[in-house]
Amino acid sequence: MTTNVGGVPDQPQSEHENDQVSQNQKKEQGAKRKRMKERSEVWEHFDKEDLPSGMQAICKYCGMSYKCGAKKNGTSVLWAHISRCRKYPFNTPKDSKQSLLSFKSAKEPSGGTSGLTYHKFDAGSIRKALSFMVIVDELPFKFVEGIGFRHFCGVIEPRFNVPSRITVAKDCFETYLTEKRKLKNVLKRCNSRVSLTTDTWTSIQQINYMCLTFHFIDNNWKLHKRILNFCPISSHKGDDIGKEIEKCLLDWGLENVMCITVDNASSNDTAIEYMRRKINGWKTGVLKGRFLHMRCVEHIVNLVVSDGLKTVNESVQRVRHAVRFIKQSPARLQRFKKCVLDEKINTKKGLCLDVPTRWNSTYLMLNAAIELQDAFERYSGEDPHYVVYLNERDGKGSPDSDDWNNVRRLSEFLQAFYDLTLHVSGSLYVSLNLFFHELVSFAVLMKDLVSSDDVDMCLIACRMQEKYEKYWGDPEKINLLIFIVVVLDPRYKLDYVEWMITEIYDPIVASKLVDNVKVALNALYEEYRVSSGNDVNREEVSSSKDGKTPLSPKHKKIEVLKSKYKKHKCERDGDAKIELDKYLEEDTTEDIDEFDILSWWKFNCSRFPTVGRIARDVLVVPVSTVASESAFSTWGRVLDQFRSSLTPRVVEGLVCA
Repeated sequence: MTTNVGGVPDQPQSEHENDQVSQNQKKEQGAKRKRMKERSEVWEHFDKEDLPSGMQAICKYCGMSYKCGAKKNGTSVLWAHISRCRKYPFNTPKDSKQSLLSFKSAKEPSGGTSGLTYHKFDAGSIRKALSFMVIVDELPFKFVEGIGFRHFCGVIEPRFNVPSRITVAKDCFETYLTEKRKLKNVLKRCNSRVSLTTDTWTSIQQINYMCLTFHFIDNNWKLHKRILNFCPISSHKGDDIGKEIEKCLLDWGLENVMCITVDNASSNDTAIEYMRRKINGWKTGVLKGRFLHMRCVEHIVNLVVSDGLKTVNESVQRVRHAVRFIKQSPARLQRFKKCVLDEKINTKKGLCLDVPTRWNSTYLMLNAAIELQDAFERYSGEDPHYVVYLNERDGKGSPDSDDWNNVRRLSEFLQAFYDLTLHVSGSLYVSLNLFFHELVSFAVLMKDLVSSDDVDMCLIACRMQEKYEKYWGDPEKINLLIFIVVVLDPRYKLDYVEWMITEIYDPIVASKLVDNVKVALNALYEEYRVSSGNDVNREEVSSSKDGKTPLSPKHKKIEVLKSKYKKHKCERDGDAKIELDKYLEEDTTEDIDEFDILSWWKFNCSRFPTVGRIARDVLVVPVSTVASESAFSTWGRVLDQFRSSLTPRVVEGLVCA
């Protein structure tokens, strides 16, 4: 027995009390050793250590330690470290010069072949790619706020914060402004003239829009087409169109305009006259704007053929009624397809009903029906309602053999104009030099039909001849560039043009037209020859901007003196057209299908510098407004009924970008 400090003896403890104390101590020690499971995912990248200075979190990749007391420290510091840890295998911080390898697919817009490439996280680049996707795929801005798209971005790149639709709209417009600045720089370095096409369109907002596209050949002799502006216009009047074109050209700094291609609306004639006055005031026109107005060939062909088909014969009507009867019911169409299989007709063409006011749809209907002639005859024997219906329509039943022969001749006739339209409506290749050959075949075909024994085809050809003479029969109204461009084609030149003109025109008209072509060609060459000194200086400036070694002041003076000497030599020799004559007297190049006229002039412009500059400005002229009209489908998708609240400024940015 022991005695405490106060002199009171301590009472002895029982064995039961000792056991209870030891159990409580064990429970307290066990409670201290058991820890709760960490709930934050950041601990997958850190280890905890209990050090004398306190609890520390040690990075598993770089060994960096941070305080991580449960009550004093949170996990935000740890997350910040993971986002910039250089040794974290799935992280490429901005200050790191090391990138990750990734696989590039051949299907990507950048093109090329598939293979390994480097990848580095850059939120700015991802936002640019996102705006590119919205513009190219014509997606609504709200697309970026969709649950599925955000989930996809979270899986593919968790570090990227998807912007709102307002931010994406701003990025898209910024992309448009960036591309506009790039294009302006390209135009500053380009020494050639540009040609324009324009057309107007009314949107579902009942706002009048004008599209202005331009075409040019760069210093490497590559053809380009761009949409300059898609802007609202007050009305479709000629003066308003001309003022808007002038405003757009001044905004882009374009004054050297060779030609403007428009359709046959009378308001466009007024607009061209307005622009001719302005361009002559700028003193940048060619021969005072003599070749400025180019009428759309496709519109003229459409008017000519449509006028001829107004007297379409009864055979076409019977075929049209037969096609309409079969397409009115899915059951009839399915039975007709079975007849095609039973007749073993190997074709992928299907029945299509035409729009009587559009001749090209009539051609497509007849072309498909002719190949399915045997199926029509088989169907007439299997469906009794077919014959009854056609008897009620015209009283003569289904098309017979004579009807099929008539529509076959008409289809072959229309195919020539259909092919002509396809050839001259391209905007990614030179088309002006192709039109003359189509015009010759057009005229020869009509001459043959006018003198043929087929009464129906003769009547159609006579009506078309009248409309043809209105646009291409008067030598004073024809834009002579359609002949001059063939002279500048090394496969044909002037003799070919003269011979073809005498074949398709009346002798009096042909003689006058040939004289006009020669006079215009010589005047065009003389104007370009006089301005050759200024063009040489512009080429020197552009070459220095292209990255080539700039000329020193001493060499610049020498080059200027050389250009003056060349001009002096031409004036001294008294034969200003010596270069043009040399080009015309050379043997023509072999006419092959793979001939590339731009490549030929690229390698021969050094021998014929003045004629080469003329060819560069003339070959770019489009003969169709399809370049502007083809954008209507894009505008219709950009400005559909679900996006009718877009402002004209945003619409222009989306279309032009």
